[in-house]
Amino acid sequence: MTQQDHRFPCENCGSDLRFDPGKDRLVCDHCGNTQAIDHGPWTRTRAIAELDFEHTLRALPDDPDFEVTRVSQCPNCGARVEFDPDVHATECPFCATPVVTDTGSSRQIKPRAILPFALNEATARGAMVDWLGSLWFAPNGLQEYARKGRKLNGIYTPCWTFDADTKSSYRGQRGIVYYEEHVVVRNGKRERVRVAKVRWTRVSGRVARFFDDVLVVASEALPEKFRAGIANWDLTRLEPYVADYLAGFRSEAYTVDLKEAYLEARVIMNRQILRDVRFDIGGDRQQVENVETRVSDVTFKHILVPIWIAAYRYRGRSYRFVVNGQTGAVSGERPWSGVKIALAVGAAMILAAILGYFYAMNN
Repeated sequence: MTQQDHRFPCENCGSDLRFDPGKDRLVCDHCGNTQAIDHGPWTRTRAIAELDFEHTLRALPDDPDFEVTRVSQCPNCGARVEFDPDVHATECPFCATPVVTDTGSSRQIKPRAILPFALNEATARGAMVDWLGSLWFAPNGLQEYARKGRKLNGIYTPCWTFDADTKSSYRGQRGIVYYEEHVVVRNGKRERVRVAKVRWTRVSGRVARFFDDVLVVASEALPEKFRAGIANWDLTRLEPYVADYLAGFRSEAYTVDLKEAYLEARVIMNRQILRDVRFDIGGDRQQVENVETRVSDVTFKHILVPIWIAAYRYRGRSYRFVVNGQTGAVSGERPWSGVKIALAVGAAMILAAILGYFYAMNN
């Protein structure tokens, strides 16, 4: 298997073209030339092919669904990012750690689809600055520092999506709430009160569900709190994978392999199946004692989704900000201003003292 370098020279001046976010074209920043993306035989309405899960696990080294990519792994956060062949040393876009880029190649499953960038760098930066401006107790200089700081890095981060057909049998109990009246004595008086009780009935049954595009983020470079904050993707906008969409951007290699991702997907599926079981049991309350699920026809896709990311150093400490390249949702780490917190605590104490004084005077 051979490595493929994706280079997109401009027909007019020879400079590198880049993908223009939100538009189906490449653009040259040097001369302004534009070039439509060549989709080949693909069309927007053609379904993106799924791969068979079991077959891929048994794949041979020369399987056409695999490719060799040149990646560098950050020694700090573990991100594995592709870099241009002529770049030999740079900073990790996820944590700003210095990285030597010529660290080897990796055999990976090819991406089947890509979610192109919909927001350009200026729009993503504006969303990040607005988010920083909304933070309570942030240092006064942080927003201005971010506005004047270096550009955000556009990176395609890897995900897995899984389809599966599931059939589950269960055993449990259905609870029906009813009320009994009792006589109690309160303050020397007899009162009638209603007491809620539950009548339980043993039940069993079956539920079935087909899961479509259960998404698992295949990168561990960002903490879970970041991934959860930006992971709402509109997968109906997926395009069949075309390397042109990577022009001018970087691509992260997955660090969560197919087997591990499937286990995470099963956890997501099992949560939904449990909800289905509770709904099928019905009644006012449910007790689920056992669920046995048979999973069949498991297929998957390796896809790439867009994020804008910046790692800033502010007063000697690194902070990361991530912007969803499709929706503009922002997630990040934030510094706290000790001065602002101290002033707020002091003001609260003064206010409490004033209220206490007037309360004592009134009494």
